Amino acid sequence: MVISMGNEVLLDAGAVSRCRRRVHLEHDPAMREVPLPPPDPTAQQRIDDATAHRQEILRRLVEATGPAATWARIGRDRPAPERVRLTEQAFADGVQYIWGGLLPADSIEHRRGGVDLLVRASTGYVPVLVVRHRITDRGSGASTTVMTDLDPAHRGPDEARKVRSQPRDQLRLAHLRRMLQTHGRAEPGRAVGGVIGLDADVVVWHDLTAGTWPGGRSAMNEYDARFADRLAVATAAATGDEPLAMPSRVLECRRCPFWPTCEVLLTETRDVSLVVRGEDATELRKAGVSTVDSLAALDPLDDAPPMNWTGGTFADAIMLARAWLADLTMVRRTPEVEVPRADVEVDVDMESFGDAGAYLWGTLLSGADIGLPRGYLAFATWDPLPTDDEARSFAEFWAWFTDVRERTLAAGLTFRAYCYNALAENRWLFGSVERFGDHPGVPSRRAVQSFVDSEEWVDLFRSVTDQFLCSRGKGLKVVAPVAGFSWRDPEAGGEASMRWYRDAVGMDGEVPDDAQRERLLRYNEDDVLATKALREWMSDRAQTEVPYMLDL
Repeated sequence: MVISMGNEVLLDAGAVSRCRRRVHLEHDPAMREVPLPPPDPTAQQRIDDATAHRQEILRRLVEATGPAATWARIGRDRPAPERVRLTEQAFADGVQYIWGGLLPADSIEHRRGGVDLLVRASTGYVPVLVVRHRITDRGSGASTTVMTDLDPAHRGPDEARKVRSQPRDQLRLAHLRRMLQTHGRAEPGRAVGGVIGLDADVVVWHDLTAGTWPGGRSAMNEYDARFADRLAVATAAATGDEPLAMPSRVLECRRCPFWPTCEVLLTETRDVSLVVRGEDATELRKAGVSTVDSLAALDPLDDAPPMNWTGGTFADAIMLARAWLADLTMVRRTPEVEVPRADVEVDVDMESFGDAGAYLWGTLLSGADIGLPRGYLAFATWDPLPTDDEARSFAEFWAWFTDVRERTLAAGLTFRAYCYNALAENRWLFGSVERFGDHPGVPSRRAVQSFVDSEEWVDLFRSVTDQFLCSRGKGLKVVAPVAGFSWRDPEAGGEASMRWYRDAVGMDGEVPDDAQRERLLRYNEDDVLATKALREWMSDRAQTEVPYMLDL
């Protein structure tokens, strides 16, 4: 969050990762009375989960450090002035571990912020974050200590883990490093900060001065540049100067409380970011192509982009603009639409709960008779994730899947399996192998790799991307209705399913809700039915029902 008091601007670590326009709106006095949408219940649940995770980590750390360690357990639930006072007292007392501290606001450098954990090193303090996402992958090279060893001097190269890219973590640590320096509490020498993640098995230590960012920049370099920019944006907004950040649609808009405000303005001005996002939209505006209309008026066959183009082809961008003006969800990129088909077909959809695991593999068998029941079949674990029972459900899914493939081959028939956006399914196919490789029935990585690389595994998202332009996004919930499909549950969606899952397994200490389990199964069944409807539509009707882009 960012805060302005009159013309004073104070930014916390999150500001450097936020959309520049959001930083402006958070400081614009004219926005103070504008009602914002209510908090997303799923977002609030993530906050609650993170709080519970931090409390469990605190319990484990206090137990591991023993009675000889000195702790100042301040926490986040106290009023801010009291947190600041207790933090300063802990500094003065030389406390070894400060939990939930809040540093005094810095009105000169315009920084504010708290920290999960401060650890006293030789002559100063280093920050440690406790986060509820994964911070390592299998590999090597991460600088770690065991989770209960909070001394950065003990860190060393980890032969079993590599750092997972989480730039926000490093930027938060850089922010805290600057605040500690301002207050004379930072450990001298190279800037170091630690992170404890969802798995809670190690502390990953980041050297914030190492040139690990693009172009050889360090996390401190990147933070300083971003902070200076956001400070200028916020100050201009707070003082009524010419805005330094105008609205533009980006990925962050999907969850931003200010999106309704920006959406109205972008739609009224028919801003080019409604069809082209990111740096391409910014560069188009600089070149004088600021509206959807002006982009649509260009010739896709003759006009070259007025700058270096990064997102797809420039001709596609022009045609997307024309589709948007014509109120068309999809137009064809290709004269003919094709999708690989087979005698025996299986649609697959996986349901996961954040980074905790994949609790459900849903399948839909159709096509020629191979002696197995056709229709929907689910392989699930209803033990709260993470759980070893996930290995059992995955092994049963793979055994059934292998049986289908082998029966099809024995019958001299062709086989294909379909999903929508294989990145998700592939992540948990390989992730399940890595975590449960010793469990009976879990395949080898080589077996999974062989299947994923084969023509039997068809990503319909890729088929849609290659053959259609989608003016309102390419998500399954957007394109399947064009094929005539609709979900039975009016709330169907990934965010809602997270809430249903919590109730289904009794994650919050409640009695597991069988009705929510059935709801999840119905939702998952509709997802595989949607991919089946989509590929059949692509094979049979899309050619005539969706206009060709050059005919617009």
